Amino acid sequence: TFIGPSPEAIDLMGSKTAARQAAMDAGVPVVPGTKDPLGPDVPDTEVAAIAATVGYPILIKAVAGGGGKGMRTVTQAADLAGSLRAARSEALSSFGDARVYIERRILRPRHIEVQLLGDTHGTVLPFVERECSIQRRHQKVVEESPSTAVSPALRRQMTEAAAAVARRVGYTNAGTIEFLLDETGEFFFLEMNTRLQVEHPITELVTSTDLVHWQIRIARGERLTLDPAALI
Repeated sequence: TFIGPSPEAIDLMGSKTAARQAAMDAGVPVVPGTKDPLGPDVPDTEVAAIAATVGYPILIKAVAGGGGKGMRTVTQAADLAGSLRAARSEALSSFGDARVYIERRILRPRHIEVQLLGDTHGTVLPFVERECSIQRRHQKVVEESPSTAVSPALRRQMTEAAAAVARRVGYTNAGTIEFLLDETGEFFFLEMNTRLQVEHPITELVTSTDLVHWQIRIARGERLTLDPAALI
């Protein structure tokens, strides 16, 4: 038995555009941007029209990307063509997939992520958030839990949204939903990590829960018996 999510969930949520659609289907807000991938066959003029509709500044992001690879910030239309070529080239060399998509760039956001566990019986349990806004080269440097920027009410909204996305795609085992939180307190789905992340011990220490232990129990077909109130 594979200890982890299903291949179908990994494949679906590994595509940034498919993951965005899953979040929208679950009623969770996403950063304004394109719905469909923009392949190399899409002309620059069409991409320029899309970017103008989304509104500058924008981010060009690799559909199969992560870690900042295949991502470029564009603040004005004159820089779009060059940034698009660079993003597609890096996406192809890094992931074997040159497709990109466009999102509006949220200025000065906080990066908030919600750990969750899902069993094979339909139960999904979210955990208290981790804040990972302090980054270098799009890599997390400091993680903090709970976030000082998240109120109890906002925590409920974000954890419920994370669980809704996971349920929508039939997710099982351990995973993390990532959000961007803007200066007004509005949050947006960013992506899902379909694995147990390096920073998972922070959640373990805060909630006194052994996530690896539960990964194994879930893979055995056991039901989640954790108290949801103790996790948030």
